[in-house]
Amino acid sequence: MKFDFPALRYQSQSLKHVTLAALCLLGSGLSACTAFNDVKTNLSESIFGAEPANPPVELEDIKSSYETRVQWSSDVGEAGRFTYTPVLADNLIYAVNVEGSVMQLSAETGKKIWETQLGEPISSGVGLGGGLILAGTSKGHLYALNLNGKKLWSAILSSEIQGQPRYYDGTVIVRTSDHHIYGIDAADGRRKWSYERATPSLSLKTQAGIVVDSGAVYAGFPGGKLIAIRADNGKLIWEATVAQPKGVTEIERIADITSLPFVDGPLVYVVAYQGKVAAVDRQRGQVVWNRDISSYVGLTADNNKVYLSHTIGSVYSLDASNGKTFWRQGNLGYRNLTVPLPLSNIVAVGDLEGYIHLLSQDDGSFVGRLQLGSKPIMSLIAGSNANQFFAQSRDGHLYAVTYK
Repeated sequence: MKFDFPALRYQSQSLKHVTLAALCLLGSGLSACTAFNDVKTNLSESIFGAEPANPPVELEDIKSSYETRVQWSSDVGEAGRFTYTPVLADNLIYAVNVEGSVMQLSAETGKKIWETQLGEPISSGVGLGGGLILAGTSKGHLYALNLNGKKLWSAILSSEIQGQPRYYDGTVIVRTSDHHIYGIDAADGRRKWSYERATPSLSLKTQAGIVVDSGAVYAGFPGGKLIAIRADNGKLIWEATVAQPKGVTEIERIADITSLPFVDGPLVYVVAYQGKVAAVDRQRGQVVWNRDISSYVGLTADNNKVYLSHTIGSVYSLDASNGKTFWRQGNLGYRNLTVPLPLSNIVAVGDLEGYIHLLSQDDGSFVGRLQLGSKPIMSLIAGSNANQFFAQSRDGHLYAVTYK
C-alpha cells in the first residue's frame, strides 16, 4: 500500500500528525480512517494557503536602507495547488497558470503579448530552450510551443509532470510524479529514453523537478538520495546519500529531497526536508560537507555563499566551501518563505502574507520590506538589471519590483 504525504510544513505540528497517521497506518486501512484524511487535508492546507497551525511571527518595524516600488503588475492566473516560477529571456517573461494557459509578457511593461490555452491544468512550471516553450500538465501531457505560442507537438507520459521541463542539446528532459525522468526528442516529442526509480511506500508530495548542467541531469529523491544521470541517454552516473532517515515513526523518518539541487562550479548543493543540507562533488558523487538543516522549498548559491530557507522560517547564509554559518535571520518564523534570491548586496525572500523582505548579504539584517498584496509569494527571479526582480504570487499576480 502506498501513502503520499504532502510536506509536514511546521515541525511543531509533527507530533500530532505523526500520532494520528500512525494510528491509521496500523489500523484497518486508509479508506477507513477519517482522522488520517483530516491530517492529509491539514498538511496540504499548511502549504497551499490556509491558516497554519502556528501563526506567522509578527513583523517588527524596520529601518529601510532601500526604496522599493512596484514597477508594474499583471494578472497571469492562479496557481492552485501547484508552484510556478516564471522564466525571463530576451526581455520577455513566460508564465503559466492552473487553468492551462501559457503566456508571454513584456518584461518592461507587464503587457501580455499572447496567451495559449492547453485545455488542462498545468502542473509544471514553464520551460524554455531550443526555440521551444515547454509546459507539462497534471494529466501527464508535455506540450511544446514555438515562441509565438503555437503548439508544435505533445507527448503523453506516465503521470503528472512536476518541475520545469528542461532543454539540453535537442532533448527535452522532464520528471513525473511517479519518480520517472524522461528524455524527449525536441523535434517531434518522441521518447528517447527513460530513467525509473522504485516508488517508496511513504513520501512527501512535492513538485521537485530536475536541473541540467554540462550534460548531466541532477535530481533529488525520497530517502535523501541525489542522483546524476546522463542527459543524452538517461544512464546513471552516480547516486549520493545526503540525508539519512532518522526517528521512531515512519513520518519522523521522512528525509526527502523536496526541492531543486543547485549547481555551482564543481559542486551541486541540495537540501532535504527533516534532513541535511549538503554539497556534493559533481564528478564523483561524494558528499563534501553536510549540516543538519531542514528545508522544504530549497536553496540557492552565489559568490561562495549558500542561502536557504529553513522549514520553520529562518534564513541562512552558509559558507559554500564548508557549510559554516555566516549568519542566520530568525525573525521570519512560520511565514512560509520562498527560496532566497541573492541580488546585488541583498537577499530577497517572499512570505505567506505577500511581503518581500530584503536582507543584507553581509549580516542578514533587514534592509527593506514591501508588501505585494495579501496572498503568498510563490517564487522570485532576478530581473533584467541589477536592481530589479520579479515575484509571482499564488493568487495569480506577477510583479516587477525595483529597489535602490
